[in-house]
Order: sequence, then structure tokens, then C-alpha cells
Amino acid sequence: MGYEDARHLLNRTGFGATDAEIRQMALLTREQGVASLLANTRRTAVTPAPAWSAFYERPPRPKDLGADAKQELLQKLVRQSFELRDWWLREMLDTPSPLTERMTLFWHNHFVSSQQKVKLPLLMYRQNQLLRMHALGRFGELLHAVSRDPAMIIYLDNVSNRKGQPNENFAREVMELFTLGEGNYGEQDIKEAARAFTGWSLDRDTGEFRFRPFLHDGGSKTVLGRSGRFDGDDILKILLDQPATAQFVARKLWREFVSPQPDSKELARIANRFRASGYEIKVALRELLLSPSFWAPENRAVLIKSPVDLVVGTLRTFDVETGGLAPFALLTAGLGQNLFAPPNVKGWPGQEDWINSATLLQRKQFLDRLFRAQEMRNESAMMILARAGGQGGGLKGVNKLDPETRERFMKALTDIHFDAQAWLNSLPGQDADAMRELLLAMAPVNDIEPGLQGMDLIRALTQDPVYQLK
Repeated sequence: MGYEDARHLLNRTGFGATDAEIRQMALLTREQGVASLLANTRRTAVTPAPAWSAFYERPPRPKDLGADAKQELLQKLVRQSFELRDWWLREMLDTPSPLTERMTLFWHNHFVSSQQKVKLPLLMYRQNQLLRMHALGRFGELLHAVSRDPAMIIYLDNVSNRKGQPNENFAREVMELFTLGEGNYGEQDIKEAARAFTGWSLDRDTGEFRFRPFLHDGGSKTVLGRSGRFDGDDILKILLDQPATAQFVARKLWREFVSPQPDSKELARIANRFRASGYEIKVALRELLLSPSFWAPENRAVLIKSPVDLVVGTLRTFDVETGGLAPFALLTAGLGQNLFAPPNVKGWPGQEDWINSATLLQRKQFLDRLFRAQEMRNESAMMILARAGGQGGGLKGVNKLDPETRERFMKALTDIHFDAQAWLNSLPGQDADAMRELLLAMAPVNDIEPGLQGMDLIRALTQDPVYQLK
């Protein structure tokens, strides 16, 4: 397929491809390249899990704790929050299947829940495992699994959904945001579906899903024209039977991988193949990635990099050495993408919403400081904390860390290093055209001064607005 197509495919399906990865992919045809990506996906992470993820403790009630115990609990949760984000960013950097993590992040923004409400990092970690396990499997199996996920049950209040007092939050969002999309159901459908999900709860002693029969409404319900003594699984099957579900999910996948505005004819074809396959996610992706629209020149450089795209992609492409990654989690949060804490049930809107006068300046400052090789171990590292701090939702509380964890965090800031000469020496070509082809999805907006080389050329290209696109 050649270098340019290979870079396009890898950067759309992963995070910041390296020159070596692009050259290897360039030897394949488009069909072979897509087949290779889909054949090498994973169901588990390669990064060792945080030690605390192996143990569940029933959370104490705040009213049962004294002031010192409350402070200790808060420090513990903040520490685990940093470690959780550090762990996932490390997986994005080290995974042999960037597509797997791309899809895990995609589903995190589709089946939204947030630690700010769920509270327990362990439940968010378990949900992340679940999303990865099903990320490229069958959408129906993923839907059923997420609907029973304890973090989701807490986030959408199904824990309080009971016979005679139905809570409609989950029923509404499973239709509006997970399957059908707006306009394909009515208020009565939501009310009836909510009754079907009564009794879906969790065991607070184990943190696992638990069905409570005495809280379930076993009466007849009518949803989307079908009637019966439905339970929650029955409702999910009804939703999967609707053609609108395949259309809705395929549209979101298109916006993730192809362009902001889908081609209606191609989208219909892909959605039909997706539904006919029994909702095989790999089928939908194969159709998307091999569609003429994916490779069309007019759809290059039309997607804005998310904060995670920008930060993780830059670290990967330039082989930046890092210790702990919590500072970069703080940075992505300050740029508007706080992992495990989307802004609301609709998730991150993406595209133009990633960019405003403040975040664009922060993005350019991050890149500028990162490539000041002589200052890398102090000024640029501290910038990450200073510029992003206070805007990161659940990550703004660095000062709430216990002394040991804060010391580890500050050490991570000084463990960031970019060996510019080693990276440049690894490239077969270092001229402006070769560097542009690696780093930019289209020709730069700004004129590149003739004769620029090395770090000066890197700075010029990464400061160009096109570097923010993929």
C-alpha cells in the first residue's frame, strides 16, 4: 500500500505509529494490512494490573468514619485513581495491538460511566477489563455484559430500580446512547423497559452483579410493539433486533475511524453487513477500513486528535522515555479527556470540542517543551503539572496524595526524556519530505524554512496545525 497509506491506517486505528511500524505495514496491500490488524487483537492487557485490583473491600459509609479515617480513605481513592490512569496509558503505549486499546477507549466513550459517581477505582478497572475482553467480539455480548456491570449499575442508578418504584435512567440511556439513538423509541417504551430491569443490582459485599427477584417486576410489558413478561435480557434482545441499532453503532464507528459526516449509502451497507453478521464488531471494522471513503484523499486529516491521541501518539512516535505516566494522565485531563471520568452520560463529544483557545495553547506548549531536549528533565516536566493542574476533574488533587505517592508522582515528572539524536539516527531519511510524511497527515499549513534539520525540523512540524489532525 505504500508509506502514506500505511501511516494513515495505523494512525487511525492506533496511537502514533512509529516509522518502523509504518514501513513494515507499507509492504502489505490494504486488504492484508486490515486483516493483520484484526487478526492480532487481544482480549486482555499486557501491562501488570495495579496490586489493589486483586482485592475488593466493601466501601465504608462516610457517616461511619471519623475525620482522620475520611481523609485516609480519600487519599487512598486518589492514589488508586492515579495508578489506574497510569496503568491504562502504559497499556496504550506498550500493547502489541493498538487497535485493541483504540476500541477499548471507543467503548469507554460509548458505554459511559465515571469514577466521579462510581467512586471505587476497582469497579472502573473491572469495567475496563470487560470492555477490552469484548472490544472486538460481538456487540450483543458486549451490550449484555455492560448492562450487568456493577460500575454501570451504580452510574445509571439501576441499583435503586425496583418494583413499584422504577428508575428510568438505565432504560433511557440503553436506548438513546447505547443502541437505537434518539427518535427510535417513545417515552412509554422507556417506562416499560425500566420495569424489566428492576432487580438488576449488585452485591456490596463482593462488588459483583446480583439479581434480586423480590425487587423484580414480573408483569407484562410492551416495548417497541412487543409484549410479554420481559426481563432485562429480553429487552436487550428486542433492541438488538432493531435495524436502528446497527445503524447507530456503525455511524459512531464511522465518525471514529473515517470522517465526521458519514456517506449515507456506504453507512447503510456497512450497517446491514454488521447486523447480518450477528453484530460481529470485526465485520463492521473490516467494512469501514476497506471502504473507499476510508482511503479517500478528502477524508485524510479531517479528524482532530483527542488529548489521548495527541499525548500517547507523540510518546509512541518519538519513543519518549517515561517512568510513571500519571503526569500524562493529568495532562490529558487538563486538555479535556480525563480517563475514567467523561463529562456526562453522553461522553466526550470529540472533534471541534477538543479545541479552544486554552487547550490549543496547552497542546502547543506541551509539544514545544517536550522537544527542548536540554530542558527536558525539568522545565517541560513541571509544565505538564503546572499547565494541566486544576482542570482535570478527578485528577486535580495532586496535593491530596499521601507523601509517598506524591513523591513517586514528582519523580515521574523527572523521568521523562527524549533522546533526539538516537531517534533521528533510527530514521532512514531525515529530510523535510521524509519527516513530513511520518508526522503529518497532509501538507503543512505553515511554510517550512528550507534547510531545517534535526530538532529544528521536528519542532516546526509538530507546531504546525496539521500535527493536531489525523
